Amino acid sequence: MISDEINVQRMDKISSGSHFLLLAACIFATLLAAGCAKSSKNTDKASTNNAIAQPDASSVFPIGTIAANKDDYTGTIWLNILHKSDSTFPFNVDLATYKPGSKLNWYIHPGGQILLITQGTGYYQEKGKPVQTVHKGDVITCPPGVEHWHAAAPNSSFAYIAVTPTQKGTTIWLKPVSDQDYNSAK
Repeated sequence: MISDEINVQRMDKISSGSHFLLLAACIFATLLAAGCAKSSKNTDKASTNNAIAQPDASSVFPIGTIAANKDDYTGTIWLNILHKSDSTFPFNVDLATYKPGSKLNWYIHPGGQILLITQGTGYYQEKGKPVQTVHKGDVITCPPGVEHWHAAAPNSSFAYIAVTPTQKGTTIWLKPVSDQDYNSAK
């Protein structure tokens, strides 16, 4: 599991408005668990044959297309929009898949974000806190308005499902992550 440095919410502290997001995250985690269990035999075998892990083509959901906002990341990142926010369900649900070493710029989600790590090893950092190493099976909750970034580790592909509320506004993109920040991961 990930370090206590990352914001983890206890069930008794979650507001009733957040229950729906938590439920959505649990549903997607269940779907992923079914697909990940199915592909774990192939993934373990493939990782011993390759020096650098590549994105898992046997994921439950298709990998998507190369993300269009190329000024907001470095490397190669695919995006599959699983659900676009609407008036009934006011949050986006996206699958993001990274090649090794790919990283997003610093950015802010006005409504916060939940990440369900589905593949590989990556990094996550909130402004003013140390970089955290995250792995398949970890869940990250980034509070509303917190500047942060995430990336694939240098020798691992990385994927997650992101649940992002949109009621408070869209993503605010900031500066690229420095090599110093990226390389400070333990």
